[in-house]
Amino acid sequence: MLSLQPHIGIKTLTMIRQFFEDDLSKALQADIQTLRQIPGIGPKIARTILTLDIEAISKQLEQWQQQGIGIFPAYHPAYPAPLRTIDDKPATLFQRGLWDETLWHKTVAVVGTRTPSRLAQSLTERLVMTLAHAGYTIVSGLAHGIDAIAHENSLQLPTWRTMAVLGSGILNVYPPQNQALSERIVQQGTLLCEAPPDAGVNSARLVARNRIISGLSQHIIVVETGSDGGAMYAARAAKAQGRHVYALDLPASGNQQLINEGTSLIKTDLQGFQLLEG
Repeated sequence: MLSLQPHIGIKTLTMIRQFFEDDLSKALQADIQTLRQIPGIGPKIARTILTLDIEAISKQLEQWQQQGIGIFPAYHPAYPAPLRTIDDKPATLFQRGLWDETLWHKTVAVVGTRTPSRLAQSLTERLVMTLAHAGYTIVSGLAHGIDAIAHENSLQLPTWRTMAVLGSGILNVYPPQNQALSERIVQQGTLLCEAPPDAGVNSARLVARNRIISGLSQHIIVVETGSDGGAMYAARAAKAQGRHVYALDLPASGNQQLINEGTSLIKTDLQGFQLLEG
């Protein structure tokens, strides 16, 4: 319940858990003086905890679960192992679709611009088919362009898997034009978000989801992007998280910037292309 509240992220939640020795029910019963003793808890967060409507939250959680939504706090045993390793992991993940550790056992993110060139579209298709045949789960963000192409091609065979990380709630899919694609993903993979399932999209959520995309992935491939494109956020997050980052040798400004910064290069002929296990 605490992890669903605004301003209570993973760091604050960890402090609360440590203070109450992993018994979060004590936090819900504590007075404001006790709560204020916890590092990072100011008057605003303390009042949020004190005024929680536990009954209403319980009913909302039950309703979401009845709609087929999985709810996984960061300390839940089924929380994805790769995300446990990043500092700013989501305090809670909401999920719809398949859910087991084989999804994130071998993963690669494929990301890029919403307006790809024809060459980038073709390369995305070839990359994804190669990676899926090699047993990789394809991770992306369900946006128009490269993301959608990556998800579409990762569904070509029934045994292939994909994960889509949303910048909105999973009951409020954005962009709405990809609603049908999202329903197909649910059958062969999973939809993920850290926002409440009915939340709308906003720019902060779209940016923040990039660290989840990279956090779930052993490798991240930037197909084509401008230097100010959203895929650059994913590339930067991946580098900070110690993931392997690759960029295709395309003239797009973001690709060239990444290559100049020392990012691993993938030639556009894809000859000899392979990902090292990491």
